[in-house]
Amino acid sequence: MAHSIGNGSPPGIFSQLTRRQLVQNGVLGAGALAVGSLGLLRAARALDEINFWATGTLDIGDDGWRTIANDSGVKVDFTDNGNDPGPAVAKLAAGNANDIYDVGGLQGGSEKELARRGLIAPWDLSQIPNYASVWQWAKDIPYLTHDGKAYGIPTVINADSIIAVRDKAGSVDSYGVIFDPKLKGKTAMEDAWINSVIFTAIYLKNSENAKIAEPGNLTADELGLVMEFLIKHKRDRQFRTFWNGWEQGLQLLANQEVWVMTGWEPIVYAARMRGVDCYYAVPKEGYEGWGNNTILLKGAVVRGRTKAAHQLVNALLSGFYGCKLGLLRGYVVPTDNNVAYATAHANAFDPAGVRELAEHVKQKFAGKIYWQNTRPDNFQLYETWWQRLRNA
Repeated sequence: MAHSIGNGSPPGIFSQLTRRQLVQNGVLGAGALAVGSLGLLRAARALDEINFWATGTLDIGDDGWRTIANDSGVKVDFTDNGNDPGPAVAKLAAGNANDIYDVGGLQGGSEKELARRGLIAPWDLSQIPNYASVWQWAKDIPYLTHDGKAYGIPTVINADSIIAVRDKAGSVDSYGVIFDPKLKGKTAMEDAWINSVIFTAIYLKNSENAKIAEPGNLTADELGLVMEFLIKHKRDRQFRTFWNGWEQGLQLLANQEVWVMTGWEPIVYAARMRGVDCYYAVPKEGYEGWGNNTILLKGAVVRGRTKAAHQLVNALLSGFYGCKLGLLRGYVVPTDNNVAYATAHANAFDPAGVRELAEHVKQKFAGKIYWQNTRPDNFQLYETWWQRLRNA
């Protein structure tokens, strides 16, 4: 069963899910759930039941979780964690999320911090046979390990860039279009530093020769350079807006209020369904790579659900989950088991389509990639600077 916190959206509905949908109201909603009687009831479960607390776009709906249960023997109760790593880490550290949930799904970057604080446990890869099928470069994603142990399992990966309206923006191959004065008032970025700061840093590093070592983990000086650049352009009214949430981002394109914006690839597919001739640009500066990784919460170990947690993660890599998630979200689980499963179940999934999606993502990662880091060394300074931008 899937649960949505704080916004009333029904589970499994793609158009109403976002990667940051509950940043504003998710803290209260999840906190109320965590301390309420429902949370206590859900904590008292059989050993073959797992509370999966993850980003909403990892949900495959009740029918999908029933298939997972039939195939793996593990029943899944899914809850959207709101995606923002800050509140999620806080609920694990100071709240009682570890008393309720067993397996987490977070945007990559906070694994090392959670491991150092003893809030998550390492995975035993010998209990996850399908891990062997994970693409090697996905296994090599930074921050999945700590002290030589695997704390994050790469479950969903993609690389983000620029959405462009074809007949308005023409051919786009650089993030510079976002800052082009000729498009003043017709560009937008997301109201989220975890994406907009790295996009800007990638551009400045590669096209403006800025002295930036790692766009996903900026020093204080580098961050200041990037944020002053963004604040100047905001004050110059370069941006139509900093969009917040899936629906607003999609609406900006559907209404053609903006002609180019940094954003998530699934928005392109949804906008096309609304009749917008848009495309996902291939930036010469490189993509922002990101992963949503599954983590084993320490509470699952305490409650004796370690075996079931490993069975669940193994099932997520078995092929069905990748096919279902690709169909619902256009996202990829980094394993060739997806194609094998689709081939064996061609009545339910299109093998050619599954293969095409995988090759599309592989092609992006074959080029220049800068990994998103939701917990950079100076993450608190990122928060401070981003608030300054909002107030500018």
